[in-house]
Amino acid sequence: MSWNFFEALGMAADAFSAVATQPVKDSEARARKKGKQKDKYFTEKVSARFILASVILFVIAFKDPVPAENYVQTLIVTSLIGFAISCVLFFVLNLMELYYFKNVFKLLLFSCSVIAFFIALVMCVYFQSGVFI
Repeated sequence: MSWNFFEALGMAADAFSAVATQPVKDSEARARKKGKQKDKYFTEKVSARFILASVILFVIAFKDPVPAENYVQTLIVTSLIGFAISCVLFFVLNLMELYYFKNVFKLLLFSCSVIAFFIALVMCVYFQSGVFI
């Protein structure tokens, strides 16, 4: 009986695949499930923090009255700048494959909260710095 290298390699591969497909232990399954429960509301928590931060920044930005000269134009320009910054962030998250959501509600909640945050941040910087006014 001759010894064939490929048969031995095939038997070793079968043995490794049998070991790899063994059922997961109950403790490991519970640990994985517990890890998933921690991340269950991650998107909602991050979105809530962005909304809270944007509300605070809007209060800071509009605490003092905005100059009456070109009021609408100023609001439109700052909104467009904030929207552009958030689009760049979404593009970077998409490139890093982190911009994935299981349903449309989470996508809209996260996207709107990030857009509101960056608009509020730009308005706060624009109105409070005094350089642009």
